[in-house]
This record gives sequence, C-alpha cells and structure tokens, in this order.
Amino acid sequence: MSESTFKLQNNSVPKVFASYLFPSLLGMLLMSINILVDGIFVSNGIGPEALAGVNIAVPIFSILLSISLWIGMGGATLYSISIGQGNIAKARSIFTQSFILAISIVGVLVVISLWKQQEIAYLFGASDEILPYVEDYLHVILLFGIVYVLENILSIFIRNDGNPKLAMIGLITTSVLNIVFNYIFIFMMDMGVAGAAYATVLSTVVGVIVLMYHFVRKESVLRFVKFTIDYKSMAEILKIGSPSFVVEGSAAIIVVAYNITFSHFVGEIGVTAYAVVNYLHVVFLMVFLGIGAALQPIVSFHFGAKLYRRLQSFLKLGLLTGVGFGAAVLLIGWLFADQMITLFGVKDPEVTAFTKEGIFYFFIGYLFLSFNLIMAEYYQSIKRIRLSMFIIMARSLVLFLPLLWLLPNYFGAKYIWLAFPLAEGLTIIALLIVKRLFRNVLPEKELGNEGEKSIIS
Repeated sequence: MSESTFKLQNNSVPKVFASYLFPSLLGMLLMSINILVDGIFVSNGIGPEALAGVNIAVPIFSILLSISLWIGMGGATLYSISIGQGNIAKARSIFTQSFILAISIVGVLVVISLWKQQEIAYLFGASDEILPYVEDYLHVILLFGIVYVLENILSIFIRNDGNPKLAMIGLITTSVLNIVFNYIFIFMMDMGVAGAAYATVLSTVVGVIVLMYHFVRKESVLRFVKFTIDYKSMAEILKIGSPSFVVEGSAAIIVVAYNITFSHFVGEIGVTAYAVVNYLHVVFLMVFLGIGAALQPIVSFHFGAKLYRRLQSFLKLGLLTGVGFGAAVLLIGWLFADQMITLFGVKDPEVTAFTKEGIFYFFIGYLFLSFNLIMAEYYQSIKRIRLSMFIIMARSLVLFLPLLWLLPNYFGAKYIWLAFPLAEGLTIIALLIVKRLFRNVLPEKELGNEGEKSIIS
C-alpha cells in the first residue's frame, strides 16, 4: 500500500478532503485566471473590440478543456478505482490508453479547425468588425491546442496519483508566467491579440515541464507502459468521461448562444457586457469544478475499495462546501460589481450599466450551480453515468436553450441574463422529481440497511 493510499483510507474525512480541495481549487482558479488575464490585458492594452473578439474565440478553450476532462476524468476515474482495488498494472494501462487517445482526438480536431478557421469564427458569433481579432487569437490557440490538453490531463492523473500539490504547482507556474508574458507581448512588444494567445501557449509549455517531475518520484504509481490498443478500455474511458465532456462542451454552446442572443436583441453593448460577465463566470465556474475535481479521486478510490460509509461523508462535506461557495460568489457579485467591471477598463456608461444589471441577475445562478456540478461529478465518479448525464443535459441544453429564446421574446432583453440561474434552479427541481418518481430504481438513499455494501443498487 502506497503512502497516498494509506492516507486516503485512514486519515480523517475533513483532513483528506482539505488536502485535495485546496490544491484543486487553487489549480482550477489559476487555470481560469489564465483566460481572465488575457481579457484584462487585451481590454486595457488593445481595446473593448479586441476584448469582444477574444471572448468570441474563448469557446475554443471550452472545447479543448471538454476533451481534456472527457478523457482525463474518464481515465482517472478508472485509474483510481483500479488503485482502490489494488490493480496497479490495469491503472497504468488506463493512463497510457488515455494519453494516446487524447493526442489522437485533439490532433484530428486541430487539423479540421485550422482548415475551417474563418467559418468557425463566424459560427462562434464573430461580426465582420471583430473577425480579425477572433482569427488572430483562434489561430495560435489551435496550433498549440494539444499542449493545453496535455497539461490538463496530466494534472488530473497526477491529482489521482496522490500528488495534488504538484498539480497545483504546475498550474501556478502556468498562471504566473502567463501574466508576465501577457505584459511583455501586449504592452512591450505590441503583438496585439496574438500576443495574448502566445502568452497562454508558452506558459502552458513550461507548466507541462513542471508536471513531468511527477514521473521521477519514487513513490509515484503513475507510469507509462507499452501501448497496445485496448478498444474496451478506450470505450469505457469515453463512456465514463462523457458527462465531463458535455459539461465543458455545452459551455461552448452556452457562450455562443448567449453571444448570438445578445447580438440580436441588444447589439454590441450586449456582446461587450456579456464578455465581461463571461470572463468572471469562467473564474467562478472553475471554483465549482475544482470542488468536483477534488472529490473525484477520493470518491472513485473509496468506491473501488468499497468504503461506502466514508464515501458518503465526503459527498456531504463537498456539497456543504459548494453551497457555501455559491452564496459567497453571489454576495461578491452584488457587493463588488463596479470594481469587477472596472478591471476590464469599461468606460462606456451604457455598457457599464447593462453589465452591472447582468451581474445582479446572472450571479443568482451560483446558488444552484454548485449542487448540480458536484452531484454530476459524484455520480460520474461511481460510474452512474445516466444520472450524471441527466443533470448536465438538463442544466446546459434542455432547459437553458429554450429559456434563452423565451425570456427576451416575452419579457424583454434584460431577462436574457436569467436563463442561466433559472436553468440551474429548475435542474435541481427536476432531479428531485426524477428521484422521487423512480425511487425504487435510482439510488435515492445511498446507504441502506445492509451496511457499507448497499451504496448503489
């Protein structure tokens, strides 16, 4: 039994959770700050049109991150379950399969996207005026997209291998260098929007180099093994990781849908206001994803080891943490909206007023977002993919898209902001209804009378 495995099984629940939570939160927060910093530097160093252009290109990060989480979380869940079962050889094989699978999928995506770059820019909501900014940013990110994906996958597996601190250090390195490179490329070298993209890429390369240190540690279980195609394992990785893919993939759809809706009903003021709110949302969303990412290796390990009562304690602690963060983010938005808007150098009073109104409505969604994401992550971590997918599809597509059409058409443009909080709140209600209607089929009560082995029917 490795030292990390011993700690997972024997240390107190709060201590184990904290040891994964803080590095995961900080790591995810810093990952989002990479994108936020691009926005702040672009807005202040180039202008609001450039900010709108970069925001329209931002869904490419959601797409790349969705692939990272799809394969990373799917593979890491199987990895931790295998470690919990004591099957080291299977765990290493899953890691190697995941790595090759990610390179293959991203490679194909990048080639196609570079070929159809302008069409993708227009699809994301670019106008003729903003198109040059979108293309400058998009081109660089696509060329080096594989590096961004590999950093995310390595971080996930290293966290699952009992080294969340190194995963955090890698992302800290990336974030600090991104700030430095952004200043150099935009303000000193006048490279424009492309400079912001190159800053992100170069800092990510260094972050990957830092993460590779994990493989020289004697206590690390994580290793590459000889690759042989295992279609069954690959299919299971993709199946288990599919909820994470939909979470991030749908985030890209949400951004594009919001941009198109604001452009149609409000115009450039709406698009620029949403750019500010969306940059803030990327940061806060990563906080909640960080809580789920902290729970995933813990839950998967305990599920594999059949330590079900202890697993339940982690879930309850995760939900309490998530709801607390949700309330805190809502208060921050309501109390410090002006200061947050000022960060982006917005001076137009109409844009400022519409952005502030957006923050007031949009941030209500954080009260519900944490519950949905954590429950989806929990079900994914114990291989209950249908329940996880139900939560994700409801909040991001099934409820959100109709609301985005209904609200401005029947209530007015300012209510576009409410599509997000209403979709999140209604998802919780829908989940409770589904679990009540199918309580004999779904795991309504995770622990029954049979003790620890009755967690999931």
